[in-house]
Amino acid sequence: MHRKTIVELQAALEAGQISSVELTQAFLDRIDHHQDLNAFITITAEAALEQARASDDRRDHEAPRPLEGIPIAHKDIFCTQGLITSCGSRMLANFVSPYDATVIQHFKAAGAIILGKTNMDEFAMGSSNETSFYGPVKNPWANQAVPGGSSGGSAAAVAAQLAPAATGTDTGGSIRQPAALCGITGLKPTYGRVSRYGMVAFASSLDQAGPMTHTAADAALLLNIMAGFDPKDSTSVDKPVPDYTATLNDGLKGLRVGLPKEYFGDGLAADVAQAIDASVETLKKLGANIVDISLPNSTLAVPCYYVLAPAEASSNLSRFDGVRYGYRAADYDDLNDMYRKTRSQGFGEEVKRRIMIGAYTLSAGYYDAYYLKAQQLRRLIADDFHTAFGQCDVILGPTTPTTAFDLGAKTDDPVSMYLNDIYTIPANLAGLPGMSIPAGLGEDGRPIGLQLIGNAFEEARLLNVAHQYQQATDHHKQTPEGY
Repeated sequence: MHRKTIVELQAALEAGQISSVELTQAFLDRIDHHQDLNAFITITAEAALEQARASDDRRDHEAPRPLEGIPIAHKDIFCTQGLITSCGSRMLANFVSPYDATVIQHFKAAGAIILGKTNMDEFAMGSSNETSFYGPVKNPWANQAVPGGSSGGSAAAVAAQLAPAATGTDTGGSIRQPAALCGITGLKPTYGRVSRYGMVAFASSLDQAGPMTHTAADAALLLNIMAGFDPKDSTSVDKPVPDYTATLNDGLKGLRVGLPKEYFGDGLAADVAQAIDASVETLKKLGANIVDISLPNSTLAVPCYYVLAPAEASSNLSRFDGVRYGYRAADYDDLNDMYRKTRSQGFGEEVKRRIMIGAYTLSAGYYDAYYLKAQQLRRLIADDFHTAFGQCDVILGPTTPTTAFDLGAKTDDPVSMYLNDIYTIPANLAGLPGMSIPAGLGEDGRPIGLQLIGNAFEEARLLNVAHQYQQATDHHKQTPEGY
């Protein structure tokens, strides 16, 4: 059963081929067997089985809810009532949330079973899942490789089939990049499409939650659950939510697919470029028209992002001071010393680096030179996309410049690590939806991701293109050896 998609699992549950208790236990057994991946921070076995039993009872007496009895894993950035929500940090290692994030509420209301909370880069700051207080996650395709970040635990869990799907968050590529490196499907919706209430903030103008699954059809099913207006989130957009599964089978004839020249230059590995070229040919056979476009300011997206995101992080993380909740230093002389020691001991090196960068760029002497300029550049990047979507319907390119790199390969070179998100960051800066789908394997046998970017609130189009592509290929069906 662990090899089935959510759509297939729903059918099996409905037909009585398996119970939710049996299904949940099967995934819990796999999680226990593959603990070496370090994909989970918290495993909620007892609670999950209790939820599954209640789901089976409900199915006997009532019409099933959309995800009735389906086990799901959640990134440990979503507040979950009664469970530790650590954000992969020592700072929150003892924090038990008193409430559910809106995303968690939606999944519970849909009948999903919570398997546990997945490992992640500390406070979602990282591209390799190596900054977690709980240690790095391993990539199921090559245990010496990173799974990507910050949603690396979720990506590894789905790729290793420890869960049929998981939630993730994407600030600069943190759903799409690990989805690419682990060979699964990951979708970042339009900014404001999914509620951020109860999702611990990294950079408030960039963060967005989304699904991580094996297929586009499953991603559409989960986005139906996650999307919607939330009055508790001031950044949530009050816009009707379509049924994302309704247009999956629409044909692609006449679809205009834009290829930005900036995404196919220096730095793109030859095997990745070859896989993307093959994907373009597949879409051509499905009736799509290819259009050459330009996103001239996208090459400046990384420096723009690493001014704006740390600035917002330095503000958001100021609340973690040892006073109200979370970690507090054991020995200190006075209040200021408690602040200093708590934050020094509670945060990891990457988080402290970004806090310091953010505080610097927001300081009186440098605000105009750095932060203001970055905001102006962000506007130009968004304008580039607006112009491009006058010429095409979707934008296609690689998700990452290379396949997964080895653990430890870039930990001493932060700039090299940051450049791994060069193709994903622009969509976040413009607030646009983007997704990564499997596009084959590289020369090293590790997965390659194909990225699709759409216009605002056109997730249905992205899911349609991805689904049609997956009907014509079998890359999404490939699984790592031993899992």
